[in-house]
Amino acid sequence: MTLTSRERVLNQLQGKEIDRVPCYSGMGNVTVTGLKQLGYRFPHVHSDAEKMANLAATSHELYGYECAVVPFDFCVEAEVLGCIMNAYEDVEHLLYPTIKEKAIHSEDEFTTFPIPEDLASAGRVPVVVGAIRRLKEKIGDKVAVGTYLIAPFTLAGQLFDLDQLFKLSFKKQKLVGEMLDRLADVLIRLAEIYRNAGADYLNVREMGATTDILSPRSFKTLILPPLQKIHAALNAMEIPNILHICGATNAIVSLMNEAGADAISVEAKNDMLKTRQDIGFETLVFGNLDAYKLFVLDSVEDVEKAVVTALEQGIDAIWPGCDIWPEAKPENVKAMVEAVEKYGAEKWVRKQKSAS
Repeated sequence: MTLTSRERVLNQLQGKEIDRVPCYSGMGNVTVTGLKQLGYRFPHVHSDAEKMANLAATSHELYGYECAVVPFDFCVEAEVLGCIMNAYEDVEHLLYPTIKEKAIHSEDEFTTFPIPEDLASAGRVPVVVGAIRRLKEKIGDKVAVGTYLIAPFTLAGQLFDLDQLFKLSFKKQKLVGEMLDRLADVLIRLAEIYRNAGADYLNVREMGATTDILSPRSFKTLILPPLQKIHAALNAMEIPNILHICGATNAIVSLMNEAGADAISVEAKNDMLKTRQDIGFETLVFGNLDAYKLFVLDSVEDVEKAVVTALEQGIDAIWPGCDIWPEAKPENVKAMVEAVEKYGAEKWVRKQKSAS
Protein backbone atom coordinates (compact mmCIF):
# COMPACT_ATOMS: atom_id res chain seq x y z
CA MET A 1 0.00 0.00 0.00
CA THR A 2 1.39 3.37 -1.06
CA LEU A 3 -0.53 6.48 -0.04
CA THR A 4 -0.32 10.09 -1.10
CA SER A 5 0.85 12.55 1.53
CA ARG A 6 -2.71 13.79 1.94
CA GLU A 7 -4.09 10.28 2.37
CA ARG A 8 -1.34 9.37 4.84
CA VAL A 9 -1.97 12.37 7.10
CA LEU A 10 -5.76 12.18 7.07
CA ASN A 11 -5.91 8.40 7.38
CA GLN A 12 -3.81 8.54 10.52
CA LEU A 13 -5.87 11.31 12.10
CA GLN A 14 -9.04 9.40 11.28
CA GLY A 15 -7.77 6.13 12.75
CA LYS A 16 -7.36 4.40 9.40
CA GLU A 17 -4.50 2.31 8.04
CA ILE A 18 -1.30 4.05 6.88
CA ASP A 19 1.86 2.84 5.18
CA ARG A 20 4.40 4.80 7.23
CA VAL A 21 4.80 7.61 9.72
CA PRO A 22 3.92 10.98 8.11
CA CYS A 23 6.17 14.06 8.20
CA TYR A 24 4.22 17.29 8.49
CA SER A 25 3.18 20.04 10.88
CA GLY A 26 0.31 21.90 12.45
CA MET A 27 2.46 25.00 12.81
CA GLY A 28 4.26 27.49 10.61
CA ASN A 29 6.91 26.10 8.30
CA VAL A 30 7.74 29.07 6.08
CA THR A 31 11.43 29.41 5.21
CA VAL A 32 13.64 32.19 3.93
CA THR A 33 14.45 29.92 0.99
CA GLY A 34 10.78 29.89 0.02
CA LEU A 35 10.49 33.65 0.40
CA LYS A 36 13.53 34.24 -1.81
CA GLN A 37 12.23 31.86 -4.46
CA LEU A 38 9.01 33.86 -4.71
CA GLY A 39 10.63 37.25 -4.27
CA TYR A 40 8.32 38.13 -1.37
CA ARG A 41 8.95 40.23 1.72
CA PHE A 42 7.60 38.56 4.86
CA PRO A 43 5.49 41.52 6.10
CA HIS A 44 3.52 41.48 2.85
CA VAL A 45 2.31 37.86 2.98
CA HIS A 46 0.20 38.27 6.13
CA SER A 47 -2.46 40.37 4.45
CA ASP A 48 -2.45 38.82 0.97
CA ALA A 49 -4.25 35.49 0.51
CA GLU A 50 -2.51 34.62 -2.76
CA LYS A 51 0.97 35.32 -1.41
CA MET A 52 0.17 33.46 1.81
CA ALA A 53 -0.94 30.39 -0.14
CA ASN A 54 2.01 30.50 -2.54
CA LEU A 55 4.48 30.74 0.33
CA ALA A 56 2.81 27.95 2.30
CA ALA A 57 3.05 25.68 -0.74
CA THR A 58 6.82 26.09 -1.00
CA SER A 59 7.52 23.80 1.94
CA HIS A 60 5.98 20.92 0.02
CA GLU A 61 7.40 21.97 -3.32
CA LEU A 62 10.96 22.52 -2.05
CA TYR A 63 11.31 19.82 0.58
CA GLY A 64 8.53 17.28 0.11
CA TYR A 65 6.89 18.32 3.38
CA GLU A 66 3.53 16.56 3.64
CA CYS A 67 1.34 19.59 4.33
CA ALA A 68 0.66 23.23 3.68
CA VAL A 69 -0.21 25.36 6.72
CA VAL A 70 -1.55 28.91 7.04
CA PRO A 71 -1.31 31.49 8.57
CA PHE A 72 2.29 32.17 9.63
CA ASP A 73 1.78 34.42 12.67
CA PHE A 74 0.00 34.35 16.04
CA CYS A 75 -2.02 37.54 15.76
CA VAL A 76 -5.12 36.67 13.70
CA GLU A 77 -7.45 35.92 16.62
CA ALA A 78 -6.16 38.81 18.72
CA GLU A 79 -6.72 41.24 15.84
CA VAL A 80 -10.27 39.99 15.40
CA LEU A 81 -10.91 40.91 19.03
CA GLY A 82 -9.44 44.41 18.77
CA CYS A 83 -5.65 44.17 19.15
CA ILE A 84 -3.31 46.09 16.85
CA MET A 85 -0.58 44.09 15.09
CA ASN A 86 2.93 45.19 14.19
CA ALA A 87 3.98 43.48 10.94
CA TYR A 88 7.44 45.14 11.00
CA GLU A 89 7.04 46.61 7.52
CA ASP A 90 10.20 48.71 7.84
CA VAL A 91 12.47 45.92 9.10
CA GLU A 92 14.69 44.24 6.51
CA HIS A 93 15.39 40.98 8.34
CA LEU A 94 12.55 38.55 8.98
CA LEU A 95 10.50 39.14 12.12
CA TYR A 96 7.22 37.51 13.05
CA PRO A 97 4.36 39.96 13.69
CA THR A 98 3.57 40.81 17.30
CA ILE A 99 0.80 42.60 19.17
CA LYS A 100 1.67 46.24 19.78
CA GLU A 101 -1.62 47.36 21.34
CA LYS A 102 -3.76 45.26 23.69
CA ALA A 103 -7.54 45.12 23.37
CA ILE A 104 -8.30 44.61 27.07
CA HIS A 105 -6.92 46.97 29.71
CA SER A 106 -8.88 46.01 32.84
CA GLU A 107 -10.15 42.85 34.44
CA ASP A 108 -13.61 44.43 34.34
CA GLU A 109 -13.56 43.83 30.57
CA PHE A 110 -12.92 40.07 30.83
CA THR A 111 -16.59 39.19 30.40
CA THR A 112 -17.68 42.25 28.41
CA PHE A 113 -15.10 42.75 25.64
CA PRO A 114 -16.86 43.00 22.27
CA ILE A 115 -16.92 40.05 19.89
CA PRO A 116 -17.66 40.72 16.20
CA GLU A 117 -20.96 39.26 15.12
CA ASP A 118 -19.62 38.41 11.66
CA LEU A 119 -16.31 36.69 12.39
CA ALA A 120 -15.94 35.55 8.79
CA SER A 121 -15.31 39.14 7.69
CA ALA A 122 -13.41 40.31 10.78
CA GLY A 123 -9.72 41.24 10.74
CA ARG A 124 -7.59 38.98 8.56
CA VAL A 125 -9.93 35.99 8.73
CA PRO A 126 -10.87 36.52 5.04
CA VAL A 127 -7.17 36.39 4.15
CA VAL A 128 -6.67 33.03 5.90
CA VAL A 129 -9.87 31.69 4.34
CA GLY A 130 -8.70 32.82 0.90
CA ALA A 131 -5.31 31.20 1.42
CA ILE A 132 -6.89 27.89 2.48
CA ARG A 133 -9.09 27.88 -0.62
CA ARG A 134 -6.16 28.67 -2.92
CA LEU A 135 -4.06 25.91 -1.37
CA LYS A 136 -6.89 23.42 -1.85
CA GLU A 137 -6.96 24.35 -5.54
CA LYS A 138 -3.17 24.47 -5.92
CA ILE A 139 -1.92 21.35 -4.09
CA GLY A 140 -4.90 20.06 -2.10
CA ASP A 141 -5.01 16.81 -4.07
CA LYS A 142 -1.43 16.03 -2.99
CA VAL A 143 -1.08 17.24 0.59
CA ALA A 144 -3.32 18.01 3.54
CA VAL A 145 -4.04 21.70 4.08
CA GLY A 146 -3.82 22.65 7.75
CA THR A 147 -4.46 25.66 9.92
CA TYR A 148 -4.21 26.51 13.59
CA LEU A 149 -5.87 28.50 16.33
CA ILE A 150 -4.24 30.24 19.28
CA ALA A 151 -5.93 28.62 22.27
CA PRO A 152 -7.79 30.51 25.03
CA PHE A 153 -5.11 31.10 27.67
CA THR A 154 -2.42 32.07 25.15
CA LEU A 155 -4.91 34.30 23.37
CA ALA A 156 -5.88 35.93 26.67
CA GLY A 157 -2.21 36.79 27.16
CA GLN A 158 -2.27 38.67 23.86
CA LEU A 159 -5.45 40.55 24.66
CA PHE A 160 -4.44 41.55 28.21
CA ASP A 161 -1.19 42.16 30.08
CA LEU A 162 0.38 38.73 30.52
CA ASP A 163 1.89 39.32 33.96
CA GLN A 164 -1.45 40.52 35.28
CA LEU A 165 -3.17 37.54 33.69
CA PHE A 166 -0.89 35.12 35.53
CA LYS A 167 -1.59 36.87 38.84
CA LEU A 168 -5.33 36.85 38.27
CA SER A 169 -5.18 33.17 37.32
CA PHE A 170 -4.38 32.50 40.97
CA LYS A 171 -6.30 35.32 42.65
CA LYS A 172 -9.47 35.31 40.55
CA GLN A 173 -9.55 31.98 38.80
CA LYS A 174 -13.32 32.02 38.29
CA LEU A 175 -13.16 35.34 36.45
CA VAL A 176 -10.29 34.20 34.24
CA GLY A 177 -12.16 30.95 33.59
CA GLU A 178 -15.19 32.88 32.37
CA MET A 179 -12.97 34.83 29.99
CA LEU A 180 -11.38 31.66 28.64
CA ASP A 181 -14.81 30.14 28.09
CA ARG A 182 -15.86 33.16 26.00
CA LEU A 183 -12.66 32.87 23.99
CA ALA A 184 -13.33 29.16 23.44
CA ASP A 185 -16.66 30.07 21.85
CA VAL A 186 -14.92 32.51 19.50
CA LEU A 187 -12.36 29.89 18.49
CA ILE A 188 -15.05 27.30 17.81
CA ARG A 189 -16.74 29.73 15.44
CA LEU A 190 -13.44 30.45 13.69
CA ALA A 191 -12.74 26.72 13.38
CA GLU A 192 -16.04 26.23 11.58
CA ILE A 193 -15.19 29.05 9.17
CA TYR A 194 -11.83 27.46 8.37
CA ARG A 195 -13.37 24.01 8.02
CA ASN A 196 -15.95 25.36 5.59
CA ALA A 197 -13.13 26.97 3.61
CA GLY A 198 -11.59 23.53 3.16
CA ALA A 199 -9.07 23.06 5.99
CA ASP A 200 -8.27 19.36 6.34
CA TYR A 201 -7.05 19.52 9.95
CA LEU A 202 -6.66 22.06 12.73
CA ASN A 203 -4.05 22.45 15.44
CA VAL A 204 -5.03 24.12 18.73
CA ARG A 205 -1.93 25.86 20.08
CA GLU A 206 -1.90 26.56 23.80
CA MET A 207 1.73 27.72 23.87
CA GLY A 208 1.37 29.91 26.96
CA ALA A 209 0.07 27.21 29.29
CA THR A 210 3.40 25.57 30.02
CA THR A 211 4.28 23.91 33.31
CA ASP A 212 7.17 26.37 33.56
CA ILE A 213 4.49 28.87 34.60
CA LEU A 214 1.36 26.98 35.62
CA SER A 215 1.12 23.98 37.92
CA PRO A 216 -0.64 20.77 36.81
CA ARG A 217 -3.43 21.66 39.26
CA SER A 218 -3.96 25.05 37.63
CA PHE A 219 -3.85 23.41 34.22
CA LYS A 220 -6.56 20.95 35.22
CA THR A 221 -8.91 23.52 36.73
CA LEU A 222 -8.32 26.51 34.43
CA ILE A 223 -6.79 25.46 31.11
CA LEU A 224 -8.32 22.03 30.48
CA PRO A 225 -12.07 22.88 30.54
CA PRO A 226 -12.01 25.33 27.59
CA LEU A 227 -9.73 22.96 25.66
CA GLN A 228 -12.19 20.14 26.21
CA LYS A 229 -14.99 22.41 25.00
CA ILE A 230 -13.07 23.29 21.84
CA HIS A 231 -12.03 19.76 20.94
CA ALA A 232 -15.52 18.40 21.59
CA ALA A 233 -16.84 20.98 19.12
CA LEU A 234 -14.14 20.16 16.57
CA ASN A 235 -14.95 16.47 16.85
CA ALA A 236 -18.62 17.25 16.31
CA MET A 237 -17.62 19.20 13.17
CA GLU A 238 -15.63 16.15 12.07
CA ILE A 239 -12.46 18.13 11.44
CA PRO A 240 -9.34 16.22 12.55
CA ASN A 241 -7.68 18.12 15.38
CA ILE A 242 -4.47 18.22 17.41
CA LEU A 243 -3.59 19.87 20.72
CA HIS A 244 -0.12 21.41 20.97
CA ILE A 245 1.51 22.71 24.14
CA CYS A 246 5.09 23.96 24.38
CA GLY A 247 7.67 23.27 27.04
CA ALA A 248 8.28 20.33 29.37
CA THR A 249 4.83 18.74 29.19
CA ASN A 250 5.41 15.43 30.97
CA ALA A 251 3.69 16.66 34.14
CA ILE A 252 0.50 17.41 32.19
CA VAL A 253 0.62 14.94 29.31
CA SER A 254 -2.13 12.81 30.84
CA LEU A 255 -4.29 15.93 31.17
CA MET A 256 -3.52 16.88 27.57
CA ASN A 257 -4.78 13.45 26.63
CA GLU A 258 -8.06 14.23 28.42
CA ALA A 259 -8.70 17.26 26.21
CA GLY A 260 -10.28 15.01 23.59
CA ALA A 261 -8.08 15.84 20.57
CA ASP A 262 -7.33 13.27 17.89
CA ALA A 263 -3.63 13.70 18.68
CA ILE A 264 -1.35 15.65 20.97
CA SER A 265 1.79 17.51 19.91
CA VAL A 266 4.87 17.96 22.09
CA GLU A 267 8.24 19.62 21.66
CA ALA A 268 11.80 18.53 22.29
CA LYS A 269 11.61 19.14 26.05
CA ASN A 270 9.11 16.32 26.37
CA ASP A 271 10.57 12.97 27.47
CA MET A 272 8.82 10.64 25.01
CA LEU A 273 9.80 7.46 26.81
CA LYS A 274 8.11 8.78 29.95
CA THR A 275 5.14 9.98 27.91
CA ARG A 276 4.57 6.50 26.52
CA GLN A 277 4.85 5.06 30.03
CA ASP A 278 2.19 7.48 31.24
CA ILE A 279 -0.38 7.35 28.41
CA GLY A 280 0.49 4.18 26.52
CA PHE A 281 0.66 3.72 22.77
CA GLU A 282 -2.98 4.17 21.79
CA THR A 283 -2.82 7.98 21.82
CA LEU A 284 -1.31 9.63 18.75
CA VAL A 285 1.65 11.79 19.80
CA PHE A 286 3.33 14.12 17.31
CA GLY A 287 6.68 15.90 17.61
CA ASN A 288 9.28 16.35 18.94
CA LEU A 289 12.18 17.75 16.95
CA ASP A 290 13.95 20.94 17.98
CA ALA A 291 12.59 23.55 15.58
CA TYR A 292 15.64 25.83 15.78
CA LYS A 293 18.87 24.04 16.65
CA LEU A 294 18.23 20.98 14.52
CA PHE A 295 17.39 22.88 11.36
CA VAL A 296 19.58 25.97 11.64
CA LEU A 297 22.73 24.84 13.47
CA ASP A 298 23.02 21.07 13.20
CA SER A 299 24.13 18.83 10.35
CA VAL A 300 22.14 16.59 8.02
CA GLU A 301 23.45 13.62 9.99
CA ASP A 302 22.17 15.15 13.23
CA VAL A 303 18.73 15.56 11.68
CA GLU A 304 18.56 11.93 10.62
CA LYS A 305 19.65 10.77 14.07
CA ALA A 306 16.98 12.93 15.72
CA VAL A 307 14.29 11.52 13.46
CA VAL A 308 15.34 7.94 14.17
CA THR A 309 15.43 8.62 17.92
CA ALA A 310 11.95 10.14 17.86
CA LEU A 311 10.61 7.16 15.90
CA GLU A 312 12.30 4.70 18.25
CA GLN A 313 10.70 6.44 21.23
CA GLY A 314 7.19 6.14 19.83
CA ILE A 315 6.42 9.35 17.94
CA ASP A 316 3.51 8.82 15.52
CA ALA A 317 4.20 11.76 13.19
CA ILE A 318 7.47 13.57 12.78
CA TRP A 319 7.01 17.31 13.02
CA PRO A 320 9.02 20.10 14.63
CA GLY A 321 8.00 21.00 18.16
CA CYS A 322 7.26 24.58 17.10
CA ASP A 323 7.32 26.72 13.96
CA ILE A 324 10.34 25.87 11.82
CA TRP A 325 12.88 28.66 12.14
CA PRO A 326 12.74 30.57 8.83
CA GLU A 327 16.53 30.47 8.39
CA ALA A 328 16.41 26.66 8.34
CA LYS A 329 18.97 25.05 6.05
CA PRO A 330 17.16 23.57 3.03
CA GLU A 331 19.29 20.42 3.23
CA ASN A 332 18.27 19.90 6.86
CA VAL A 333 14.55 20.16 6.14
CA LYS A 334 14.99 17.74 3.24
CA ALA A 335 16.94 15.41 5.52
CA MET A 336 14.01 15.27 7.94
CA VAL A 337 11.58 14.31 5.18
CA GLU A 338 13.97 11.78 3.65
CA ALA A 339 14.71 10.15 7.01
CA VAL A 340 11.00 9.63 7.62
CA GLU A 341 10.62 8.14 4.14
CA LYS A 342 13.57 5.84 4.85
CA TYR A 343 12.69 4.67 8.35
CA GLY A 344 9.02 5.53 8.82
CA ALA A 345 7.48 2.28 7.60
CA GLU A 346 9.68 0.06 9.76
CA LYS A 347 9.16 2.16 12.88
CA TRP A 348 5.41 2.35 12.34
CA VAL A 349 5.12 -1.43 12.18
CA ARG A 350 7.28 -1.76 15.31
CA LYS A 351 5.18 0.82 17.14
CA GLN A 352 1.97 -1.00 16.22
CA LYS A 353 3.39 -4.20 17.63
CA SER A 354 4.31 -2.39 20.86
CA ALA A 355 0.77 -1.00 21.13
CA SER A 356 -0.74 -4.46 20.81
